[in-house]
Amino acid sequence: MNDLTVLLYLLCFAIVVGTTFAFMFTMMKSTLREFDKSKPRRPVHPEMEEVRTGDQLLVFRQPEEDDDDDGDAIIIRR
Repeated sequence: MNDLTVLLYLLCFAIVVGTTFAFMFTMMKSTLREFDKSKPRRPVHPEMEEVRTGDQLLVFRQPEEDDDDDGDAIIIRR
């Protein structure tokens, strides 16, 4: 390789490294700016408007059904 090829390679390498760091700096700046913004509040469900923090709510949990069929399928033809 002659000197011109090495110089051209180093110049292209320096350009790639410079643009890479410029891109990383720009992306980090925009990411940090995004974190500084306040998050928009989600609208409250109409039934939950009167509920305040600390209020007790009635919770219904459906009991899991016990499967006794052991994976057997029952076919009924009509």
